[in-house]
Amino acid sequence: MTFYVENETEAVFPFDAEELTARVAQAVLEEENCPYEAQIEVLITDAEGIRLYNREYRKIDRETDVLSFPNVPFGTPADFSAAEENVSDCFEPDSGELLLGQIILCADRIYSQAESYGHSVRREFAFLVAHSMLHLCGYDHETQKEAGVMEKKQEAVLDSLGIFRG
Repeated sequence: MTFYVENETEAVFPFDAEELTARVAQAVLEEENCPYEAQIEVLITDAEGIRLYNREYRKIDRETDVLSFPNVPFGTPADFSAAEENVSDCFEPDSGELLLGQIILCADRIYSQAESYGHSVRREFAFLVAHSMLHLCGYDHETQKEAGVMEKKQEAVLDSLGIFRG
């Protein structure tokens, strides 16, 4: 797996953000039986930065905690055959890696949500990466049923990595 983490803020995390991103992303891909090596881009920004991205790409003029931009046109979550139907758009020609998509995290929200939920910044960061990775694998939470599926999957991945609430 190749991933790129860019931190455009001055936020400093009490853990290695690249290492944690890689662990969580790999766990999600394994759980979803991704048959390919994947490439993922991660951008860490601040409250104003994520608001600008949210406004530009989703036409929603407000801050959020994470944005996900999947590259694969999944018809069914985690059905990676959709990528095979779009080889030129979904695979990096030189490496052959699946171009899964981009994640944008808001450092300000990671800290504030960790405090309000009463758990560590590490746990909140990992949760948002897991959540976003599931979006990159075709999952959504538009209905209660979809939200329930995502919640169970997020918790299973975090539990498997020993990243618990509290």
